[in-house]
Amino acid sequence: MIFDSLKNSALYYPVSPRLEKAFGFIASTDWETMEPGIHELDGKDIYVNVMEPELKKPADAKLEIHDAYIDIQVLIRGEQETFGWSERADLRKPLGEFDAGKDIRFFDDEPQTFYTLRPGQFTIFFPEDGHAPMIGEGNVRKIIVKVRK
Repeated sequence: MIFDSLKNSALYYPVSPRLEKAFGFIASTDWETMEPGIHELDGKDIYVNVMEPELKKPADAKLEIHDAYIDIQVLIRGEQETFGWSERADLRKPLGEFDAGKDIRFFDDEPQTFYTLRPGQFTIFFPEDGHAPMIGEGNVRKIIVKVRK
């Protein structure tokens, strides 16, 4: 898991060959005008989900994991979004099987820690990370850039 300011995104380009391209899309796109939904940025290797969700109470936000993709999550509009995090290796309470088509599995474990994202910041989740997004109050506009690992 990485949590940082967008101005520091270049520090993370060496982590994965596609991160530089993904952050280039993040920096060069007007996310306020893009329609909500899934948009391919580089085929299935890099795509984005533009969302305007209602944030949830911590108890309603389940930890999730992914196998094939790295998530870059960015808050576009709204005051803040809180995330829960736990190491994938520590997750013990699965809620169903892994859905390979959606690259996701949910867990009912309590997050090990919580942190808050604000506009101008990003968080990255790797397959080793369990994360519970969209915690807080009110509506936000956010993007989740999916980067094939």
